[in-house]
Amino acid sequence: MQDSQRRRTPGPDRTGAARKGEMARTGAPPEEENSGRFTIPGEIAAAPTGTPATPSHGKATGAALPGHRPEGASACAEEASAGKSRAGFAAFIGEPNAGKSTLTNRLVGAKVSIVTHKVQTTRTPIRGITIHGKTQIVFVDTPGLFRPKRRLDRAMVSAAWGGAGDADAVVLLVEAQKGVTEGVRQIVASLGERLPRRTRVAVAINKIDRVKPARLLPLAAELGALHPFERVFMISAEKGDGTEDLLDWLAEVMPEGPWLYPEDQIADAPLRLLAAEITREKLMLRLHEEIPYQLTVETESWEERRDGSVRVDQIVYVMRDGHKGIVLGKGGETIKAVSRAARLDLAEFLGRKVHLFLTVKVRPGWQEEAERYASIGLDIADS
Repeated sequence: MQDSQRRRTPGPDRTGAARKGEMARTGAPPEEENSGRFTIPGEIAAAPTGTPATPSHGKATGAALPGHRPEGASACAEEASAGKSRAGFAAFIGEPNAGKSTLTNRLVGAKVSIVTHKVQTTRTPIRGITIHGKTQIVFVDTPGLFRPKRRLDRAMVSAAWGGAGDADAVVLLVEAQKGVTEGVRQIVASLGERLPRRTRVAVAINKIDRVKPARLLPLAAELGALHPFERVFMISAEKGDGTEDLLDWLAEVMPEGPWLYPEDQIADAPLRLLAAEITREKLMLRLHEEIPYQLTVETESWEERRDGSVRVDQIVYVMRDGHKGIVLGKGGETIKAVSRAARLDLAEFLGRKVHLFLTVKVRPGWQEEAERYASIGLDIADS
């Protein structure tokens, strides 16, 4: 198989056993929607202790297009079996909005994790999969680490550390323009307690395109003095700078062993969850203040159709009557726009037509319900 960009086509929802538990494959489609219920036809869519680590620079090759791998990252199963293959989990941790989801999507070569300009967008660890040479890497995009106040916050932070604790390698993302904040110091201080000793740990200074180059080396030295990171990478997850070096290192430190997933699989989250996350992303992009953080989206039903399309019914739960009106918008304008955007994204990702129906419901206590947490991959017991 050629070592160049290839189309990865997600298939039907499927569960496969992996080394760290059972996971499900991605795949599904886009078109039509309903909000409250408004129906719209359409298509959905190491440095030794005490010394700073050596910074790495570089350029990623290829753009992270939906359904594609970055150039140089493709390999087929026969190639892996010809020599010693590797496979493992790499977790990205950091403060909210550090760029973990953007980096995950960049390295996978497809959009598997939602991205917005708002903090705390990711609520549950999302896993994306890529192949680099003879290595299959499962990236774990974790929720941002912050001081939790609400029950949902506590469950998110617990899930983030849980995802990191199960990984073979952990990369701490630090925003170049913010530097070593108090939050970063707290995360670094927790690494020894939270991670097994065998875990390979590196730090990536992200968003380097937003600061002057002279600021980077002192920041790398400061981070190296805080913790004996194996490597310090300087990257722009958005533009791709330096991400190829990071990918090379992650491939090198993954343990030897057979691949954990089929070659064309790019995520292990259930399709229902991925579809709900896409809709939630569009809601977060259009809504303001506290409303995006007080709603959740569940995929109520998923119906495969004979023509190859799929019907997806989702519920948007909000906490107050006033929030419902805002989510719907005047004449259903807001929910219609959200639905259109979600359908387009889902259609592009899945490569087939989707009929999406959205219903908005008021559920004041959803943040206290175990069923709501389970639907987004969180454990209420951790809160």
